[in-house]
Amino acid sequence: MRFAALCVAMIVSTGAIAAPLSPTQIAAIDAAALKALATTGVPAVSIAVVRDGQIAYTHAYGVQKAGVAARADARYKIASISKQFTAAALLLLAEDGKLSLDDPVSKYLPDLTRAKEVKLRQLLSHTSGYRDFWPQDFSFADMERPTTPGHILDKWARVPLDFDPGTRWQYSNTGYVVAGMIAEKAAGEPLMAYLKRKIFDPLGMKSVRDLDETNGPAFPHGYGRYALGPVRQVTPPADGWLWAAGELSMTAEDLAKWDIARLDRTLIPAEDWTTQETTIKLNDGKDSGYGLGVFVRDGERKAITHGGEAVGFLSTNNVFPAERAAIVVLTNSWSGDAHSRIARDIAKIVLPPVQSDATSQAQAARARSVFEALRAGKLDRSQLTENANYYFTQQAIADYQFSLAPLGNPIAFEPAGKPILRGGFVIQGYTIKYPSRTLELSTFYEPGSNGRIEQFLVTPGE
Repeated sequence: MRFAALCVAMIVSTGAIAAPLSPTQIAAIDAAALKALATTGVPAVSIAVVRDGQIAYTHAYGVQKAGVAARADARYKIASISKQFTAAALLLLAEDGKLSLDDPVSKYLPDLTRAKEVKLRQLLSHTSGYRDFWPQDFSFADMERPTTPGHILDKWARVPLDFDPGTRWQYSNTGYVVAGMIAEKAAGEPLMAYLKRKIFDPLGMKSVRDLDETNGPAFPHGYGRYALGPVRQVTPPADGWLWAAGELSMTAEDLAKWDIARLDRTLIPAEDWTTQETTIKLNDGKDSGYGLGVFVRDGERKAITHGGEAVGFLSTNNVFPAERAAIVVLTNSWSGDAHSRIARDIAKIVLPPVQSDATSQAQAARARSVFEALRAGKLDRSQLTENANYYFTQQAIADYQFSLAPLGNPIAFEPAGKPILRGGFVIQGYTIKYPSRTLELSTFYEPGSNGRIEQFLVTPGE
């Protein structure tokens, strides 16, 4: 079967739920997805794009099994993206006083290695020292037989730790199996039942069902390839292997609903979201770059992110808080990097360009120039959009001059945060400081170095 050709031929989409993406952007996303499938041999991908805190686009491409076109309502294994849900369960149980993240593991599972020294927080942050039971990117012989959390702990959590707790960061699926067992003890019910009651049902994530169904026939088939050989269907592992470390499955749209809850700080207390997204420091003070079930990337733009790998599946989930955006990409092959390519390309299409220092400085200089003109009762209307020209009536300009001119020259004119994209405009705030008071300036620009001004509003600051 020539999957690349089928991927181009078969496209099924649920379409946009909200529609802030332009036809050009949608066409660019479709082209990027199809190109990645064609060049990597990955059979299918399902995506969801969140913009302005709403689901803007969901789509599926390719074939999810021989002769069956990919569907956007199909459930894919999200693998280790599941970890943030397990971590959220422990955070909610802590809110209810049923456990503390600073409890030692020994309070719940006293027979594990050095259980008195390992804290629950270290399980969730991969700083416990428990040996990872699945570091490989292939399935090993034991995975042909069903397992239980207890068996995993017997084999990997009762051996010597790889390092002293808190001294290193090392990814550990084993730690999350331990965390899942503790969550069940504290909740008094199965982990999946707890997550369904506390998270999935309230958010309307209807595609998430029983953990034991992750290998069921309704799923897209998982695929892989040896080197550059033909794409072949792979044999899924027996039941039980990833469990609390990564056995959830869902649609891209349902995962996006969780991302929106993160952006809006709903469902769980806001402080718990913050706790999950706060990176853990090692004993020597070094930053691990990982919170509780999520990576925190503070590069050109902040991202709360995690990937997932299961036998035959790769996925990525990226949330951009400042831009109120998220990108979900789920694929049914664990060979090739289509998931990361597509996520990267979508980000370039839907997120505002990251500004260089020179660009930021130029925009700040422009904003200050317009501010100074308004102080003098002047305004270059060629720099404004139609809407901005409508806003700046002669009365508005007169009021700006009357109220701003007496303040004199500000002592500081500084960007407030990073630019974000909303409604097709680049938004940048500024703080304008005087010796005895502060003003806030909200600017909206059309994208591009010469984009016209859509909004220029001065308000009192703190």
